[in-house]
Amino acid sequence: MLEITRDTMLSEILEYAPEAMPVFQNIGMHCLGCALASEETLEQACLAHGVDPDAFIEELSSYLESL
Repeated sequence: MLEITRDTMLSEILEYAPEAMPVFQNIGMHCLGCALASEETLEQACLAHGVDPDAFIEELSSYLESL
């Protein structure tokens, strides 16, 4: 299982777990296919969307564990 941290690249998460896309979309991250997504860390993306990175990591991890 991929360890997801603030420094994990969005592209790495989506490559490992494409089924996580709805969790990102639920917080307004709809442009995950854009050029910035491949160069952004999870923390950078969360801060750009006004989301607490730690809370999002917890939500994302719980979602992935439930699959």
